[in-house]
Amino acid sequence: MIDFTFNGRTFGYLQPYLIAEIGVNHEGSLERAKAMIDQVARAGGHAAKFQTYKAATLAAKTTSPAYWDQTKEATSSQYELFQRWDNFGPAEYAELAEHCKLRGIDFLSTPFYMEAVDMLTPLMPVTKVASADLTNIPLLRKIGATNRPVIMSCGASSITEIAHSLDVLLEAGAESVTLLHCILNYPTPLGHAQMSQIQVLQERFGERVAIGYSDHVRPEDDGSVPALEIAALFGARVIEKHFTDDKNGVGNDHYHAVDEQDLRRFVDKLEIYRTLYGTREHSLVAQSQAINNARRRVVAVRDLPVGHVVAEDDLIALRSNVGIEIANWDDVVGRTLVEAVAADLPLEWSNLALNQQAD
Repeated sequence: MIDFTFNGRTFGYLQPYLIAEIGVNHEGSLERAKAMIDQVARAGGHAAKFQTYKAATLAAKTTSPAYWDQTKEATSSQYELFQRWDNFGPAEYAELAEHCKLRGIDFLSTPFYMEAVDMLTPLMPVTKVASADLTNIPLLRKIGATNRPVIMSCGASSITEIAHSLDVLLEAGAESVTLLHCILNYPTPLGHAQMSQIQVLQERFGERVAIGYSDHVRPEDDGSVPALEIAALFGARVIEKHFTDDKNGVGNDHYHAVDEQDLRRFVDKLEIYRTLYGTREHSLVAQSQAINNARRRVVAVRDLPVGHVVAEDDLIALRSNVGIEIANWDDVVGRTLVEAVAADLPLEWSNLALNQQAD
């Protein structure tokens, strides 16, 4: 798989770039947004991401119905919902970017309109394209022309649409593109998650771009996030998950988000997975004690005198930390003893007449 790289940083297998999608869960409070950035940093995330939109440039006033769980977010109009949280402007985003810098993580915000690209690009190391804008060709060309790395979610899109949008971004000048498998359901039921599509994207596009995952599956009651764990094990180089400071908060993106504790737990789980996975270098160093003590050696079953030609029925394979290893059985049988060997003792090469010896 292709690693996710930018600004000299590389994120590889079981070391994904972790984006905490705060979105608008700050609910218009700059101080709350900063506090959530602090939480992301403490939990081990690499980036805190927001959403930059204006309702008037995003959704029609009368024909943009809700497509989320209205028992969690009662608003029936996208326009009405987006208008509620579109109060941040250039000054607020610059302040949030600076706060991320102070906390040692990246600032990201998804631009949902043309002017937002110009405003946000100087503040971010990469640009995120939302699933719903994968077919927004003018916006893709605008983003590609920034000549920056791009991360694009692929929810609610066909393979043909993904391929076309990828070409648009690269032809427009995108430095690189990372595709994120995503299901555009809020929340995504377990049976709809289709984690296998990470592998499908890898098979279809993996020679050109890095592959990752953007998640909308609700965390388990204990805060665990099995979808994210599967994504990491499947090789996702970027993982994005909605983030909140209150999983019981009222609103579309709180109830299926992780909080600081959940994210920290996932980061710790990744460390365990990396330790278990090890490296692809074949090494027996950690098993040297077992090699010395658990492998069998060639042992005499009876007293064997000098001059005796060793036969198979003179020998038995027993565990021992000295003597000739059983792998050399064929090099022992038929050899002549130059030293006597007592019963129950392993044979040594020095016991045998000179001949081509294994070691």
